[in-house]
Amino acid sequence: MVFGYMRCYVLLAVAASAPGGQPAGYRPDQLVTYVWFGQGLLSVVMLWGWAELAERIRTGDVAADLLRPVAPVTAYLATDLGRAGHGLLTRFIPPVVVGALCFPMRLPERWQTVPLFLVSVLLAVIVSFGCRYLVNATAYWLQDARGPIMLWVLGAGVLGGLYFPLRLLPHWLAVTLWVGTPLPSILQTPLDVAAERDGPAMQAGLIVLQAGWATALLALAALVQRRAERRLVVQGG
Repeated sequence: MVFGYMRCYVLLAVAASAPGGQPAGYRPDQLVTYVWFGQGLLSVVMLWGWAELAERIRTGDVAADLLRPVAPVTAYLATDLGRAGHGLLTRFIPPVVVGALCFPMRLPERWQTVPLFLVSVLLAVIVSFGCRYLVNATAYWLQDARGPIMLWVLGAGVLGGLYFPLRLLPHWLAVTLWVGTPLPSILQTPLDVAAERDGPAMQAGLIVLQAGWATALLALAALVQRRAERRLVVQGG
């Protein structure tokens, strides 16, 4: 919560000093929505804290996963979707309520925003899972994935739109990050949808981009898993 207050006051200060009071097209109430919806989504998309696959690879327990009738990517994705659903029901609402009580927050005014936001959150969870799975899967080759996981922790928050809206960056850089990397699809896109930063057509376009990244990452995770199984060497035996 403290982090949310700090981010909110910093972004409101940026808005107060920006020409017209709208940095990168965000009104102050939209920035409040961006911050506090982001706080609520942290435990839903789970940017950090997942190293289960890497640990099972390191200990050799992943061999048991390969004996199950369900592919590891599918099994871990199902588990992650269940975790995200629980987080949405129990961890998302309190930060949003706190933000709405303490700051002038913009709540969705168009009916399309609510279903678009829910779809965007689902795709954000899948994109986050795909990235985390690939980072953890480096343990198949490295045996110890702490290095890649640390790089993920450092980069995901900045390039995913957690600390500040990526649209505050130069336009060419923001577009490059959005189109060239999956990270903005994890937080930036659902938060922009919730804040109604764009019209319905642009919101739908951003979600289509999210869907493309989600599909590509799941396909890549499945490919990496198959390649890893061909050369898997269980540590210690």
